[in-house]
Amino acid sequence: MIPLRIAVAGAGLIGRRHIELIQASGDCQLCALVDPAPATTTLGELTGVPVYPSLQALFSEQRPDGVILATPNQLHVQGALTCVEQGVAALIEKPVAHSLEEGKRLLAIAEQRQARLLVGHHRAHSAILDKARELISEGVLGDLVAVMGSALFYKPADYFDSAPWRCQPGGGPVLINMIHEIGNLRSLCGEIVAVQAQASNATRGFAVEDTVAISLRFARGALGTFLLSDTAASARSWEQTAGENLDYPRYTDEDCYVLAGTRGSLSIPSMRLKYYEHPEQRSWWTPFSTAVAPLQAVDPLQRQLAHFCQVIRGDVQPLVSVRDGLRNLQIVEAISQAALSGQTIDTSSL
Repeated sequence: MIPLRIAVAGAGLIGRRHIELIQASGDCQLCALVDPAPATTTLGELTGVPVYPSLQALFSEQRPDGVILATPNQLHVQGALTCVEQGVAALIEKPVAHSLEEGKRLLAIAEQRQARLLVGHHRAHSAILDKARELISEGVLGDLVAVMGSALFYKPADYFDSAPWRCQPGGGPVLINMIHEIGNLRSLCGEIVAVQAQASNATRGFAVEDTVAISLRFARGALGTFLLSDTAASARSWEQTAGENLDYPRYTDEDCYVLAGTRGSLSIPSMRLKYYEHPEQRSWWTPFSTAVAPLQAVDPLQRQLAHFCQVIRGDVQPLVSVRDGLRNLQIVEAISQAALSGQTIDTSSL
């Protein structure tokens, strides 16, 4: 099979990671870089591909099979629409859009054109979540009743010094970090239909939240709580427990999610199970059977690239569609609204 030709737009940290994965893949090859920054010229020389200042310049000279849009958030919709106009498949880094209005505009055009667009919520390709979904669908946990989640970590001062916008509304952990967690929770527990939230900036004193307590209601009746903080000296976050991003230290004695059902519970990502082997004997007096679900370590970004190649070829539908990506953004916006208003936000009306 002839390798697919893929261009990468945006040569920042995530763009460079995509480039590495393309170069290591047998399914595709790097054909171009798109980035106006002068430093990209050197990267183009190293990778042996031409560099273009814009997608328009790229398409005026060549037509790749696919484009990975690793550009700043405010350019995601513009870039995706350019690819749609050219009939070229695109992987759009999350968030799918920088605003709900722009996301809805992209969705309408993408669905009308039946565009091949994959949103880069790479955790959707995690082997950890695959196994968790498998256990849930097999009924090991019974009917889901509750989920407890956390994303507790400490961002150092230089994180804010290097980008002062992170100290202002829109730069807090709700809009930057929570969108990942919403994607995970929706894939595990189903649609989120209502949210409540309380936010605090008491620790850092910025004009944006640093800690948030969130309540979630799922369509199938389960309830959830989630603690989010970028000023908590804790390892209870996906990055520090899953071991999928080697840039972070890993703590295998911690979990970031616990899912509880009528038959048992699952801690993620350690995959520790506690369940009643004989449901008719369920009781808090009855000892649980215990197990650890086996996992095979796989890079979710690598799996995402392989999936994108299948999307380009028309073999599969995108695992995370524009509609899915927009829904994640809608839920995050609802959490922000709930924290500001003190009201329960019905997400079915969004």
